Amino acid sequence: MKIVLVFPPFYLESMYNLPPLGLINLATALKDTPHEVVIMDFVLYLRKGKLGLGKDIYDDCAGMILEQEPDLVGFSAQCATYPPVIQIAGRIKARRPQALTVIGGHNASFADRLTLERYHWIDAIIRGEGEITFRKLIKAYDSGYSEKGIEGVTYRRGNEIIRNKDRTLIQDLDMLPLPDYTFTPPFSEYRDACDLPRSIAILEVGRGCPHRCIYCSESIFWRRRPRNFSVDRLTKEMHYLHTNSGAECFLLAYDQFTAKKGFVEAFCRRVIEERLNHIPWYCISRLDTVDASLLKLMRDAGCESMCYGIDSGSKRTLTFIRKNIDEKLLYQRVRETTEQEIIPTLSFVIGFPEEEKEDIDATLTLALKTGALGNINPLIQMPTVLPGTDLCKEYGGRLSREVDTYFSLGIGFDNGKRLHGDEGLINKDPLIYSSFYNLPCNGHSSAELNLIASYFPLMVNFYAKTCLLLTIGRRKSTSALFFEWLYWLTARLKRDQPTLCPQDCYRHFTTFVHKVLQNKKKGYLKHLPDILKYETLGLEAGKSSVPATGFHIDLNKIQGFTPRKSEGIVIGEFDFEIPLLIRDFKAGIFMKDYQPRETILVFRHEGEQLEVTEINDFGSDFLNLCDGRRTLPAISDALYPCCESGMSPGSFFESCLKAAQVLGRMGLLEPGDVTVHRRER
Repeated sequence: MKIVLVFPPFYLESMYNLPPLGLINLATALKDTPHEVVIMDFVLYLRKGKLGLGKDIYDDCAGMILEQEPDLVGFSAQCATYPPVIQIAGRIKARRPQALTVIGGHNASFADRLTLERYHWIDAIIRGEGEITFRKLIKAYDSGYSEKGIEGVTYRRGNEIIRNKDRTLIQDLDMLPLPDYTFTPPFSEYRDACDLPRSIAILEVGRGCPHRCIYCSESIFWRRRPRNFSVDRLTKEMHYLHTNSGAECFLLAYDQFTAKKGFVEAFCRRVIEERLNHIPWYCISRLDTVDASLLKLMRDAGCESMCYGIDSGSKRTLTFIRKNIDEKLLYQRVRETTEQEIIPTLSFVIGFPEEEKEDIDATLTLALKTGALGNINPLIQMPTVLPGTDLCKEYGGRLSREVDTYFSLGIGFDNGKRLHGDEGLINKDPLIYSSFYNLPCNGHSSAELNLIASYFPLMVNFYAKTCLLLTIGRRKSTSALFFEWLYWLTARLKRDQPTLCPQDCYRHFTTFVHKVLQNKKKGYLKHLPDILKYETLGLEAGKSSVPATGFHIDLNKIQGFTPRKSEGIVIGEFDFEIPLLIRDFKAGIFMKDYQPRETILVFRHEGEQLEVTEINDFGSDFLNLCDGRRTLPAISDALYPCCESGMSPGSFFESCLKAAQVLGRMGLLEPGDVTVHRRER
């Protein structure tokens, strides 16, 4: 048989795509058979220009598939890509009726009956784990048999939909062969097509989740039975993908990676022992399954970033979604993660059906508190209603279409808009395409929730501390403050619709805050303007990055040394002891009075990290004189009249020399030209 496995078209500029591991696993499972297997990744084809956007995209996809003269076409589909799968499969069946069409994936597994009832051109659906089921189905088709009795398959027999019993899960995942990536282009091709800094490979660590979150299909798909590959298998695959396929980074695919501390420790130690820890990796974790020592070991093993599913700051909402997160533990874990220089992505969800405004505000306030720690990546989403979940079962009768949430994006093929045919499919069958729908929320409208999800992360990234203090000081809800700012900006810039971008925050938020502070009440937080200034100067310094340099002064040519303040550094003077305030923020202390104490700080970005250093008056005066034209002796002479220590000119010059060396090593100074010998003192 000629088998074509299809990764359907999807395009979202902000997302990159990787080789479709699920299809690669299916193709690998058939390697020892006589069948010819081809994988067609239309996401990559779009990125590379082999497939064009437009109204004819599905005809073009079908044509490219039919050029292979397939006997069977298998599709992998999730959420947003379900309409493209249905559309392409229908065109293939119309032009090549003898070709069998099969769909797999989460969406198909839970909407199997509905899909087969609605779309006569789909022959079968593989539910759940596919490697064994797909192989048996291909064998049956090749031998002239039907799908009858093949576990994990739903199919059509005349006008009847037959749902065979579920297949038993694979107990030992190590029995699966290593994925054969020769079925797809090299990682480097995906890297270049998506303009990524390095080649990324998915490393499947395990499958399954034991939890019962109301919105999650993952645990149901894997029947709440977590399993993982062995450490031996995983490190073997890492070696192979790095050495043979050029993988430069790994995305560890397993929601329960840190569920068993012993497994994570064994994995990390083996990675270190086998010197694989120079390859960065990303993982998903729960806050209650890590601690400071484990995070350190993970960092030593190469962990660069990780995702925590926080979901909500409201205890009532957490109870509704069946999740238990201790806010104190959350704050501690996020701080411990950032202290290890692991960047955490914190995922929040707002807009569940029973949420009130105060529940949403609790989540937004929690996002600000974690953002105040710095070096986090916030992600705020509206609930996605996935087929098969309890959320869909309990609230499927209340679905409505108002705004597109994150998991309904990516198929705007007609000048950024969805095709008319796709809209027709989605509107006709809410329970098949439930991820394109919204649920009514008591606290905010869908339009308001969409504005929060789209733009509030910018405030968490840029002005978390200021926003937090504003809400505390004004006793105003977080969402109310956000909308006050957003609508003020919309009016100020005379926009038709409220939008927000990073430049808006940098250019206008300071003005907005000063306007708010004009109406401040007695007892208002006096240090808030300093916090606003602190965050603004951090953004200003972020416009350029100061590279780490091997700063060196040739003492034999010191008279001609002309130090220059490094480009990208910003110096700020403050009325309060800002380092103390920042330490309190990181300790979760937000309500406190402070006595004024003048502070001078230097801001600089090294790579993606903001570095803030406190300096004294002398350091500030010294840096401001370092313009690349004055020599170090000239700077010393200019500063000496201000010296109150009674030092001799020679001793004071030595102090200036030491200051230049220290500031240079900190990346705050760049060396100028050195032309003459050191002046004798």
